[in-house]
Amino acid sequence: MSEKPAVAESEGDATYRVTANELRQFVERIERLDAEKKDIAEQRNEVLAEAKSRGYDTKVLAKVLALRKRDKDDIAEEEAVLEMYKEALGM
Repeated sequence: MSEKPAVAESEGDATYRVTANELRQFVERIERLDAEKKDIAEQRNEVLAEAKSRGYDTKVLAKVLALRKRDKDDIAEEEAVLEMYKEALGM
């Protein structure tokens, strides 16, 4: 489904070439960012592997990372509700 952008007849090919060039630049930028993203993911996995090799629980580490991204008040409210539920269940 490759359609040319709607342009006036007099502009025709020149506008299409500029649009194609711009599109190519966007695609190449996205490809570079995807490559960087892959590299960062590999580095992250290496850090997690290092933490695991030193005895850290990576599941708990992932939870800590998720908590650090959240608002402290939201965390406190969630923990309070969790405690209330646990008490109600005799846990």
